[in-house]
Amino acid sequence: MKDYYQVLGVSRGASPEEIKKAYRGLAHKYHPDKAGGDEAKFKEVNEAYQILSDVKKRAEYDRFGRTFSAGGGPASGGDGFGGPAGWGWDVNFGDMGNFGDLGDIFETFFEGMGMKPRRKAYERGTDLELGVEVTLEEAKFGKTVNLEYGTRVACEACKGLGYRADAGLKRCEHCGGRGEIRESRNTFFGNFVQVVTCNECRGTGEVPVALCHDCKGEGRNSGKRSVQVEIRSGVADGQIIKVKGMGEAGERKAEAGDLYVRVHVKSHPSFERRGDDLYMDLEVPVTDIILGKKRTIIVLGGGKAELVIPAGFDPSQELKIHGEGMTKHASLIVRLKIKTPRLNSKAKKLVEELEKLLGEE
Repeated sequence: MKDYYQVLGVSRGASPEEIKKAYRGLAHKYHPDKAGGDEAKFKEVNEAYQILSDVKKRAEYDRFGRTFSAGGGPASGGDGFGGPAGWGWDVNFGDMGNFGDLGDIFETFFEGMGMKPRRKAYERGTDLELGVEVTLEEAKFGKTVNLEYGTRVACEACKGLGYRADAGLKRCEHCGGRGEIRESRNTFFGNFVQVVTCNECRGTGEVPVALCHDCKGEGRNSGKRSVQVEIRSGVADGQIIKVKGMGEAGERKAEAGDLYVRVHVKSHPSFERRGDDLYMDLEVPVTDIILGKKRTIIVLGGGKAELVIPAGFDPSQELKIHGEGMTKHASLIVRLKIKTPRLNSKAKKLVEELEKLLGEE
């Protein structure tokens, strides 16, 4: 008779939480779909947990060394999952939350029942990501960049087929040309017979008579690709541009991956970008603010724009020049910085007289 407490590595007085914790750790360790898993151990751990996690079954087991409740697993004459022939399984799905591959088991099950399409014959190429750096001016006005990068490209010798075209294909002997085989798989849900894609022909039902010597049958080799990427006006820092089909070549004419180009916009010494608006600081003498003058400023890209400073303008406020931001709908926002002049004796006397006049008002 198995000692279920010993199987889970807990004492007879273990709390339900301790039993659950021990079960999760062991089930994860021995899961048959994991590297180093042990199917027999996994079933044994599951069997122990089904008994010890149920208050009634655990009480029966502690008293008699077995259970008498329906669906009690091997200790009660069942098949380990509750009930005869594997039906009415007593599996606590709430305790399976930490099994990252539980979805794979369901996928396998439904695929075998014909409820899920079989995988494509050959692997799609991997997506790639590259970075490109542009200036703030280039981000505003747009630019076309040429990129060259290393990746796997279609084999030139066989034109991506992976085999000699003149030799052709023959029927796959492993699956008899059906492209699929039946295989039996044991899981903690029971034993399933499922239809899976043939590994020899990848589901095509045919295999090459003579593989390409250059690419060893893969249809692709290491190489370089080049592409022109349009950086559109107003592009944001960190924006990603997708170039379809310019990633890694697919295996044996399978679909190529995509290229993702991440744009990095360099900072500018004179302009600060906030969204689509641009900010700049402009140093002006105090007289320009007092008298209200017009200034010609250099905008991003080297053009010129007129800035009118209203008489008596509060320099803590900001002035806007519409249409001079990153787009035609955005603005250049100017922050005024007062430049204090050095006064000679004559100028100082004039300022003092001005102060008196202002005080009289």
